[in-house]
Amino acid sequence: MKILIVDDEKDVEMLFRQKFRKELRNNEIQLDFAFSGEEALEVLGSENPPSVVYVFSDINMPGMTGLELLEKIKSKYPNILVSMISAYGDSDNYNKAINSGAKGFFTKPIDFENLKTEISQLIKQKEG
Repeated sequence: MKILIVDDEKDVEMLFRQKFRKELRNNEIQLDFAFSGEEALEVLGSENPPSVVYVFSDINMPGMTGLELLEKIKSKYPNILVSMISAYGDSDNYNKAINSGAKGFFTKPIDFENLKTEISQLIKQKEG
């Protein structure tokens, strides 16, 4: 199962690779990274249909925000699930994300156990 992580902070890649070391080694998931909303759309558009099934995007990024990216993904690729992450757990961002079709909403620092639970449920749904 291919997951796309979108965050303008480059150190996020190392963190995710470390936290999902076992899942990556067992080929349960594949991680792709994009460091802007524009780059994320390029990754998704590079395959038809995209092999990415889950996008995990930061909200606060320069250029295209995560919420703008969410709307573009949902209109062009309605089957791709998207969860948002924000350093601020404010209800305004939460409501905008959920109302725009986000599957989940995480606050930084990320609770990786919750995220792993969500991903393992997705894997089970895909297999079932």
